[in-house]
Amino acid sequence: MLPLTHAVTLLLYIGSLILWFRSLQSGGRGRGPKIAFGLAVAGVAAHAVALACFTVEYRQLPLNGLAPSLSTVALTIGIGLVATLGLGEGRRVGIVLVPVVILLEVVAVSLGIEPAPAQLDFEGPWFVFHVTLAFAGLGGLAVAFASGLLYLVQLHELNTKRMGRLFQFTPPLVTLDRLGRTGLVAGFITFTLGLVLGWLWTYNFRQSLDATNPKVLWAILSWLIFVSALGVRAGGGVKERRSAFASVVGFSLIVVSYLGFRIVSSQGGFFL
Repeated sequence: MLPLTHAVTLLLYIGSLILWFRSLQSGGRGRGPKIAFGLAVAGVAAHAVALACFTVEYRQLPLNGLAPSLSTVALTIGIGLVATLGLGEGRRVGIVLVPVVILLEVVAVSLGIEPAPAQLDFEGPWFVFHVTLAFAGLGGLAVAFASGLLYLVQLHELNTKRMGRLFQFTPPLVTLDRLGRTGLVAGFITFTLGLVLGWLWTYNFRQSLDATNPKVLWAILSWLIFVSALGVRAGGGVKERRSAFASVVGFSLIVVSYLGFRIVSSQGGFFL
């Protein structure tokens, strides 16, 4: 049942993506964007069922191991897309978020969504809250990344006075900026809370913050990227454009730095 539920999830996501691109070709006219968003919501629901089946089968949350964690991050980003329900055209950030979700889910399914054989030292409710909050933070930044990317696209269309299909499809700058700000702030708060829980556990039980651990270094670097992106937004001038650029670059840096740490690290214990 587990592979089938993930297969259905991927089919719904892929169907949503196809409709997003068809809607882009039509300039966002008609019911295409709504249907694409609806398929994405259905994909998120199927995804949640798939991970619930994982929890029942293995008697643990899908947070331990690369494949389950990647699938959970994908679900978190999907939930971030669902959260744009009340933003009208803001929901069109799905054209950026859905490919990210598909990529993560395809990698997870390819690796085999099963628990890691090695048990983590950091387990129990602390671990669940720590990882869930951290994943929610990454999901918030992913939403900021998507809205920032579309903001830059829309701004380019306006500056070059191109009023074609891409301009008609992309949400207004005000909507994208508001969505990016919300995703960035919410992501920073949840990611910070997740790190605080992890560090409190480490200090209480190991009497050390283990600052040389690669995953700790990556977490600190990610947090600093959040802070930098928020600092860019707090500055004067055309802060909306700078903030959009910072969100795009920040999310990309977090992904690249994670891959780098995971490749060069000889230590196990990554929950992701």
